[in-house]
This record gives sequence, C-alpha cells and structure tokens, in this order.
Amino acid sequence: MVAVKSHEADRFLARPQSHVFLYLVFGPDAGLVAERARAIVLRSVEDPKDPFQLLRLSGDDLSADPLRLADEANTIPLFGGRRAIWIEARGKGFLNAVEPLLGAPPLDCAIVIEAGALKKDAPLRKLCEREKNAAAIECYPDSAKDIDRLIDAEVAAANLSIAPDAKALLASLLGQDRLSTRSEIAKLVLYAHGEGEIRLDHVAAIVSDASSLLLDHAVNGAFQGDFSALESCARRAFAEAGDANQLLGAALRHALMLHRARLDVETGRDGREHDAAAPAPSFAGAWVRRTPAFEQQLRRWTSARLEQAIVVLSEAIGRARREPKLAEAAALRALWTLANAARAKNAPAQR
Repeated sequence: MVAVKSHEADRFLARPQSHVFLYLVFGPDAGLVAERARAIVLRSVEDPKDPFQLLRLSGDDLSADPLRLADEANTIPLFGGRRAIWIEARGKGFLNAVEPLLGAPPLDCAIVIEAGALKKDAPLRKLCEREKNAAAIECYPDSAKDIDRLIDAEVAAANLSIAPDAKALLASLLGQDRLSTRSEIAKLVLYAHGEGEIRLDHVAAIVSDASSLLLDHAVNGAFQGDFSALESCARRAFAEAGDANQLLGAALRHALMLHRARLDVETGRDGREHDAAAPAPSFAGAWVRRTPAFEQQLRRWTSARLEQAIVVLSEAIGRARREPKLAEAAALRALWTLANAARAKNAPAQR
C-alpha cells in the first residue's frame, strides 16, 4: 500500500520503487498534478515524443473499451525500450480497466493516471492506496516553504536576487496552482532582467493586479500587527487608484475566513490546524491555502476577538460609504485598531 502525502511526493518520486507501475496523481492543484505526472512519464521513457513509447488516453476512451488498457500496457514498443501510458481520469467504467492489470502487472510499462480532487472513499483512490503495485500521490497547493524554494531557485537561475519585502509579497500571492506559480515567477524574472535585484515595485507591476496585491498585503499586516506593512501597502494602494472600500471589503472577508477557521479549531472540527500544506475552508465554500501567516493569525486571534474585528470593519465600511471624503482615514483607523489588537494578544479589539 502506497499512499503518498503531498509534502512527501517529491522525495518519493526521486526514489521510485521498482514494484510500482501504476501511479494515481490527484488533488486540487491541477498544475502540480500535471507537473508530477509529466515528471513520472519523462522518467519512464526515453523519448516522450515517440508515439510507440508514450500513449495518451482519456478515461472516456477506456469507458467504451475497458480491455484496451491491458492490451496497450502489454504491447511491446516497435523498437524496444520502456513504454508509458498517460491517462486523464474520466468515464464511469474507468475502474474496470485498471483492476485486471493489478493482478497481472505489465512488463516495462508505467501507467500514470492524472485526476482532480478525490475524496478518501473514491473507488480509484482506494484501489491505488490498497494495492502494493500502485501509488496514490496527493497534490495539494504548495506550502510556504515550497513557494520559497521555487522563488529562490528561479531567481538564482536568472542571476538575480530578491528584496525581502518583495519576496514576502510575492510568496503571499502564489500557491494555488503550481503551473500558475511558475508562470508568475517567470514573468517577474523576465521583467526584472538586468536590474540585479527584484524589488517590491517589480512585483506590484507584473504579478496580477498591483492595487489588489497591495491591499492583500495591507490586510495581512493588520491581522499580524505589522504596522509597517499595513501603512506602506495601504498608502501605496491609495496612491495607485486603490479604493478604501476595496481595502475594507478585503479585510472583512479575511476576518470572516479567520473566524470560521477559528471556530473549527475551538470546536475540534478542524484536523488541519498544524498542516500548512493542507487547505482551509473559507466562508464562501472555496479553498484557501493555509500559509504560516494564516496559522499565526489563527493562534493569535480567538473567535470572540474576531467577532469584534468584524464589527469594527463593518462599522468602518458604513462610515466610508456615508462620508466618501473620509473613507481612506476610516479604513486606516479600522486597520490600525486591528493591528493594535493583534499585538496586544489578550486585549479586545476596540472600535
């Protein structure tokens, strides 16, 4: 039985087990799923462009003809060598195509199944976790350490350095999808080519929408008690046409996510409190990557104090809408209040 956790996957793939021929690569990070599936395929064949060595199938193909997988897996390449079959998991009859192979493993053929998020009781996942010749490899969004390593590697490869504040902002914006993360870092490296060092203004200029990034960084500063990050990012966002109502809205959404996650911790419903690689549920039903900053804020804020923070932000939103000329001042005052409360761990948030 081989069930590989997301944070163990790279180490597992670096030292493949000879008896494993079937790999199920699955999870909510589609980019990471594709990257790891491709890495297995490239290791398994000499030339992935050779159609006799690599065959790509969909689950729908196998639903119509479940026996095809066994036939293809036992086909000997025209010019010899190893063979790989890369499958996108689709189709109701897909499991029927896999099961016969586990009883009679093919020679010199790796089978890689690329799937999305699968529950623990999903039949395909249960099968691959149970069988000794198969491996089920999780692919959750990158942890903060993973993102730091990716940033450092790509920046060093481009003969650049990156300022600490720029790296902190960049890392906070990445991680939901591995391919997207690599793409954003590649764009940033190209944009800063010849500069020597990647600065905060480079990140703000090239990664997604600049004002949105700065607002997110300001919100994190408030909930961590970091007055410097809060002040500098909020004022830069305002100077670059950022909106005070957007800032307050982002802060309120963050407070609501923290509040729900904190309630889960306090009631014992959250089994991922200390797993930064696992996602945490948001109030909207989406998934948000738990960064070390998010975990730190969960420990710092109780649900009762977060309720007070929500009230502070809601009142500031009302004030900003009633008095537009004072909106920026109202937003900064509310976030300063939160930052003060974050620093005074046991003190309630003040309005």
